[in-house]
Amino acid sequence: MRRRLISSTLAVVLVVIAVFGISLVIVETRTIESSAQESVDSEAVRLAGSVDSRRAGGEKVDTGSLAQQVAADRFAVVRIPGSAPIEIGTRPSGKVISSTQRGDDGTTVLVEESRSKISQEIGRTLLVILAVALLAVLAAVILAVRQARRLGSPLTDLAETAERLGSGDPRPRHRRYGVPELDRIADVLDASAERIGRMLTAERRLAADASHQLRTPLTALSMRLEEIVATADDEDAVKEEATIALGQVERLTDVVQRLLTNARDPRSGSAVDFDLDDVIKQQMEEWRPASQSEGRTIVRSGTLGLRAVGTPGAVSQVLATLIENSLMHGAGTVGLHTRVTGNQAVVEVTDDGPGVPPDLGARVFERTVSGRNSTGLGLAVARDLAEADGGRLELLQQRPPVFALFLAQEDRSGEPRRPRGDADPSPQ
Repeated sequence: MRRRLISSTLAVVLVVIAVFGISLVIVETRTIESSAQESVDSEAVRLAGSVDSRRAGGEKVDTGSLAQQVAADRFAVVRIPGSAPIEIGTRPSGKVISSTQRGDDGTTVLVEESRSKISQEIGRTLLVILAVALLAVLAAVILAVRQARRLGSPLTDLAETAERLGSGDPRPRHRRYGVPELDRIADVLDASAERIGRMLTAERRLAADASHQLRTPLTALSMRLEEIVATADDEDAVKEEATIALGQVERLTDVVQRLLTNARDPRSGSAVDFDLDDVIKQQMEEWRPASQSEGRTIVRSGTLGLRAVGTPGAVSQVLATLIENSLMHGAGTVGLHTRVTGNQAVVEVTDDGPGVPPDLGARVFERTVSGRNSTGLGLAVARDLAEADGGRLELLQQRPPVFALFLAQEDRSGEPRRPRGDADPSPQ
């Protein structure tokens, strides 16, 4: 591109120089020739007048008296009737320009000048014009090279940016070049880089969330299958465990469906009014084998008969994450306590373990933040799920740990909901 830009600029400059240079040469040549002819004519007229004046005054007319009237590089001949011709100077050889003037009483004056002098002057003029043309070409080359660099470097830079985008590096460069068209291209590439970056981040986040959210249901399902294998001789127990396993498969399907839905449109929701007791009971049954294998118990306490607005599958996933964290990082009894505050239903999950380290605090909900060598995604994903349904997940107390899930309550009658009573804190 740079070579083409320089070549096109030089071609334009050369055409302009050719057109105007030739015209200027022609005009200057004619001007020089006309000026030389006028000078010879003027000198012939002046010499004829001087001869007539001397003859009228009775003065002698000869070469000595007229030599000062003729330029040194010219030749003049004065012809007076009845007298020999008077020659002044040296007759030039080759082509000449001449002028003949007639005076009184038949006097004739001829002035000649060699054309070599005119040719030399024309040559000097041509050299000046040629020098100016060469300077113009040199200036055009310099400007063309600078312009080519000014336009070529940004285009090369933009090509590198596009190549980086194609290779999977979506970082915007935020470079501008002072050329509106190129800056517009840079704006579009930076905007595309930001969109690609957001898309890649969303894809990576989806993969991380999917791997984490599917791990818990799959672990629970694996435990149920192990229970089925262990109780193969007890038909009733097998049926019970199989029924629970089928429910877990349905919840697993719901998790996958929700992940795909959120990936397509994060604003889409499926919040409904549901029975919070059913979700808590299902989670306690699901995690009972895991807690028993650890020699621990899960207990329920607080208000019964609560209903909340949200996605049952998402609420189940949040509670599963909190219970799993308590079993993995905590100690002693895992407690689920339900209560009402204002127009919200609250589920608190606690245990007797050491709790959240002081240096983490509220940062425990940030992605990749973990105090126990885990992925750091669980609580972050749980908070996202809670907020997607209009709720919130908070750490109310660090030692012992108390995580609280706040869910909105729907009141169709306009009166406060009346809970059925308090739960029996019997272990599961």
